[in-house]
Amino acid sequence: MNARLSRTAPLLLALTLSACSRQPQAPPSVATARQQAQAARAARVKELASAREELDQIPPPSKSRYLSIRTVESWNNPFLIVGKSTITLRVMNPDLTHSSAIPSNLLKPANARRTELSLRLGSLPEALSALPEEMWPYGRVVAVEEDPVAAKLDRPAVRRNIEATVQLLNDLGVVVDDWPANNVLR
Repeated sequence: MNARLSRTAPLLLALTLSACSRQPQAPPSVATARQQAQAARAARVKELASAREELDQIPPPSKSRYLSIRTVESWNNPFLIVGKSTITLRVMNPDLTHSSAIPSNLLKPANARRTELSLRLGSLPEALSALPEEMWPYGRVVAVEEDPVAAKLDRPAVRRNIEATVQLLNDLGVVVDDWPANNVLR
């Protein structure tokens, strides 16, 4: 038995040493993670600054033009419906028929000019800055509404998403008009 042990001992020792000599893969360093986070933040700040520059081309909001609007159908600026995880951007394509002979609402009614786009909060600055100035007839103001069909259990998440949306719009220099306003008809 001692002979068998003496023959296997060097083999066990070699296996143990070779297993100990292998270096486990090191996880990414904390410094690398910080650098990546800082780079991501810098890219986000640059994106927001670029979107803000684009939105600054739109004139400031004119309260006299939008405070009197009481229905969603009459709102012609961008309109945001904030849900649990997405935001619906509703825009009205401008009525470009300027003929007094033929009323344009006969040729292109409001429902035909309405476009809706579902997006994430991170995509909102790019989406708003891509809209032409004609889609902002009241100036740099956006209506924001909680998703009316969201489940009651989702309300806290929707509320948090609304707060994040309002903060982002403020960072972009866009005025927020909360909907539904008092006595708004749907």
